[in-house]
Amino acid sequence: MQTTGKKGRTLARRLYISRILGLTLGLLLVSAAVFPLDPAPWVWGFMLFNGLLWPHVSYWWGRHCARPYHVEHLNLLIDAALGGFWVAAMQFNPLPAAVTLAMMAMNNVAIGGLRFLFIGALAQVAGIVVGVLIFPLTSVPMTSPAQIYACLPLLCLYPMALGWFCFRQAYILGRQKRELLALSRTDSLTGLLNHGAWKDRLNEEFQRCLRHPDEGAGHGALALIDIDHFKAINDTYGHVAGDIVLRQLGKILSQNLRAADVVGRYGGDEFCVILPDLTLANAVRAMDGLRERFAMLGYEQNPTLKASLSIGLAAFNPAYGDATHWLNDADQALYEAKTGGRNRVTCFRSLQVLEESVVSL
Repeated sequence: MQTTGKKGRTLARRLYISRILGLTLGLLLVSAAVFPLDPAPWVWGFMLFNGLLWPHVSYWWGRHCARPYHVEHLNLLIDAALGGFWVAAMQFNPLPAAVTLAMMAMNNVAIGGLRFLFIGALAQVAGIVVGVLIFPLTSVPMTSPAQIYACLPLLCLYPMALGWFCFRQAYILGRQKRELLALSRTDSLTGLLNHGAWKDRLNEEFQRCLRHPDEGAGHGALALIDIDHFKAINDTYGHVAGDIVLRQLGKILSQNLRAADVVGRYGGDEFCVILPDLTLANAVRAMDGLRERFAMLGYEQNPTLKASLSIGLAAFNPAYGDATHWLNDADQALYEAKTGGRNRVTCFRSLQVLEESVVSL
């Protein structure tokens, strides 16, 4: 109910200006068409109410009722019915009647699509029926030059205004969609790519290396990074301190790697980096420099807190069947870094071991 109320008040605000413009221009059109018919004073009074006061009354009603979304749709149907009523009051003068019905239909389809166009058309028919009962049709008048000119402002200005409102709505929806997409791919704590988004980028990089084997072999590396004894940091200094350490690592990774490198939070205290077009030796230097910078960080909230990194590296191998094998090798190197004393960078050595075995044979 709260969400529907918010949507209804937003719809009421969006339609307020367009209703003021449309009914003010419509008042000019209807006045020019009705004037030669010498209508009764009450018709002029009702016309002025519809053109000048109804936009404000409908807005107030939509803003202050318990179900604003439903009330605003009812307001639109009232607009359509009154449009049909004035078509009958104009004695179906061809051009003013056609402009009135067309502008109402355009407004309804812009707000609610084909379904609301149909419902609005029924409301227009109901308004026409009521109008014919009050203003029996005697003859259809011809459209005068003055009435043609009275139609032009509504024909020119209202579609432009409605088009602008629709453009603004589409722009806002597009921006919100992009923001939601970014949120769905981003880790909320560190601002880095989340697990799923980073895995997508890993698969893309793996396919790129396969398509260019001469360039990719030995010229791409994968790093898995783990914060040493992170559970002990949480247990000793608290989870708030642990979050600060995670954010600091995310900041270090963002600021000290190349723009081409793809950084993500793999999960928990584990991070991952794709290093395209980089030899394993250069990747080792880059990761070792990053490890040293992180180890030197101080934390004002906990001066005694120090954290270090274990990093596993694996170079791209054209023999990999898929990106998972590449990731597994980096994970194996990370395991060796952690079991070998932590606070170090370790490379996966399968190719080197294979070469040494061939030499020994």
